[in-house]
Amino acid sequence: MKLNRLWRLWCKALGEKAINNDRESDHVACIRTIIFVTYLITNVCIVAGVVRHWNDQQTIIIVEKSYEM
Repeated sequence: MKLNRLWRLWCKALGEKAINNDRESDHVACIRTIIFVTYLITNVCIVAGVVRHWNDQQTIIIVEKSYEM
């Protein structure tokens, strides 16, 4: 009972009901959930990459050669 209520709330959070048929609406909610999860994973990877390279300091060494004539 509690899982059914949680699923119903999750479906409402994803957006309006796509079709009046409950079974097809559940399928649409599953597809929307998959899309949401892929967006979430993508954003986590992007943020992890930014955090990983947040304070990278590259040392640039400039070598000057002087030529005397």
